[in-house]
Amino acid sequence: MKILNNHHYPSRRSPVVAKNMVAASQPLAVQAGLKMLSEGGNAVDAAVATAITLTLVEPTGCGLGSDAFAIVWDGTRLHGLNASGPAPAKWSYDRFAKLGGIPFRGWESVTVPGAVAGWAEVSTKFGKLPFEKLFEVAIKYAHDGFPVSPVISHLWARGAAELKDQPGFASNFLRQGKAPNPGEIYQNTNLAKTYEQIAETKGRAFYDGQLAERIEDFARKHDAALRVSDLSSFKPDWCGTLNNDFDDFKLHEIPPNGQGIAALIALGILKHTPIRDLGADDPMALHFQIEAMKLALRDAEHYVADVEYMTHVTPKDLLSDGYHLERAKLIDPKKATNFKSGAPKVGGTVYLSTADASGMMVSFIQSNYAGFGSGVCVPETGIHLQNRGAGFSMDPKSPNVVGPSKKPFHTIIPAFLMKGNNPLMSFGVMGGPMQAQGHLQMVLRTQLWGQDPQMAIDAPRWRVTQDLEVACEASMDPAIVESLKEMGHQISLESPDNAFGFGGAQLILRMDNGTYIGGSESRKDGYVGGF
Repeated sequence: MKILNNHHYPSRRSPVVAKNMVAASQPLAVQAGLKMLSEGGNAVDAAVATAITLTLVEPTGCGLGSDAFAIVWDGTRLHGLNASGPAPAKWSYDRFAKLGGIPFRGWESVTVPGAVAGWAEVSTKFGKLPFEKLFEVAIKYAHDGFPVSPVISHLWARGAAELKDQPGFASNFLRQGKAPNPGEIYQNTNLAKTYEQIAETKGRAFYDGQLAERIEDFARKHDAALRVSDLSSFKPDWCGTLNNDFDDFKLHEIPPNGQGIAALIALGILKHTPIRDLGADDPMALHFQIEAMKLALRDAEHYVADVEYMTHVTPKDLLSDGYHLERAKLIDPKKATNFKSGAPKVGGTVYLSTADASGMMVSFIQSNYAGFGSGVCVPETGIHLQNRGAGFSMDPKSPNVVGPSKKPFHTIIPAFLMKGNNPLMSFGVMGGPMQAQGHLQMVLRTQLWGQDPQMAIDAPRWRVTQDLEVACEASMDPAIVESLKEMGHQISLESPDNAFGFGGAQLILRMDNGTYIGGSESRKDGYVGGF
């Protein structure tokens, strides 16, 4: 029998209903979170344990060298955490001009990893269990080995073909020179030892201890700029959230440097369209969503950066209802339009969600950016590093132009829905530029059209690419596809092998009685568990 990463038969999942819940893209990681909940921990403990385990069991999407963001409902208030790191202090525009631009892989794409500090920060502020306990499952799997799941095996092989020659990659990820097959046992004893150091020091070993020194030593060996001083000076930021309302619910996203604001802009634009009068799978409903998303993405690409550098056009400007009204007027209800960025002033993975019986809910995301990130792995540590530096611009006029100790534009975004003063849904959709687009689709399907979390996840998705081009899943109704084409949308259909391009969604929705309804991504090795 061969274990497949996809098959050609339609499948159906029921949503999971429970009082305590973990949803993520890998079943073993979900069980790590559920273990923390069953042993007296809360939703934050479950989220951090799940996130830690994902750096081992889903290394294609994240690692110890990732960045992270979180939205936490503590039972009373909503909190937003930005744990994305800045560029090394030695980075400059001239450095990359000499290189002909910012490389997408390798050491020159590596910025300061923030995820480890983010785990420690959110655990210290909200967790109930000792930080060291959150590593127990990950350490056991790293030391003893774990069976690799199908989708991750497929992506592992794909990444290995591209990255096998990056510094340290082959020795860390390729046993006998190849990626593991589905069901094959993968061990990483070096990573187990690193987990132990991080657990014992609440992350400090990674930023100003022995691990930090090993990162710097390897960087120096390859003439890279990252130093212990860059790592030790990093602190996560409790940045709060930005929000926009639509009827009786409010969508919350992390402020820039992330792209969450694009989902807020698109939702704001749609308020001023007839979408409320349309059904979930009406081609016209998809048309309005696509057009609003195109407008929002153009603005995000043009204006969003490290918030300290958004001095001309601010997040407030981009979220003005008057501006959204003006942008909505540009949408032709009968045909697709190739939009440009607007003028709001006159003259950018793995995602997981947890919830517990006390009412605490966590929306958490961490990522290497591209699969396996930079491809750089620090020898004998199990640490592989992201390539977030590739998110910078080389346009000197852009607020996102590369610079020293500056945060790049980020694609990874957690999301949260509120209804009045009550938490409604913790959710996210991993997958680069798909994320804001996925947020919009999940929000509308669950809130406007009343679909349960699993149904909303399983519905065929679309993804704006560039200009008039839109990618649609091959499972989309041919009649819908034809209608979109007639409106001028340049439609491409993606096969099941390319389904990862439509992201990986995890949704946990809270009912009025305090029970949760969860859905998990059928396009990945997704799993939602509860009790």
